[in-house]
Amino acid sequence: MEKNWNYETKVTEIETIISRIEAGELQLEEVFEQFSTAVKSLRECETFLQKQQQQVDLMIETLKDNEP
Repeated sequence: MEKNWNYETKVTEIETIISRIEAGELQLEEVFEQFSTAVKSLRECETFLQKQQQQVDLMIETLKDNEP
């Protein structure tokens, strides 16, 4: 993921693509291109969320280990 990558921005981009596809604003070729972009962004979001979950799990485990 790029340095300035932002989860909320990606979600907004995905929502915009879906809205444009549903509204019929795009030519067929553009639909496929935009769909491909949305899938790539969804994968990036999934990876981001998985990494965040791992960090949370690690913090919880650390807290449990430090309990008396």
